[in-house]
Amino acid sequence: MRAEYDSQADVLSIDLIDAERWDGAAVVDDDYCTVALVGERPANVELIAPREHLDLLAITADRHGLDAQALEAAARSAIAAPDRTVVLDVLTPA
Repeated sequence: MRAEYDSQADVLSIDLIDAERWDGAAVVDDDYCTVALVGERPANVELIAPREHLDLLAITADRHGLDAQALEAAARSAIAAPDRTVVLDVLTPA
């Protein structure tokens, strides 16, 4: 998982898979959160103003069968290291 927080735009992008292009998008929240899709598979989560809207990641995870804790860990890591790419491996619980 790769995450990047653009501090000037106040936008968080979390790449879930490597994809050359996306086929479409699913709206989680009309104003703040979208999920890019490759076929039916979630490829990227984009969150505007992430500090104020981290709760939308749990909704995103629920709707798309993703790990909410992993999304939050990626988001918080990217926010802590703005304007750089954070690479994160989150293993399934033992």
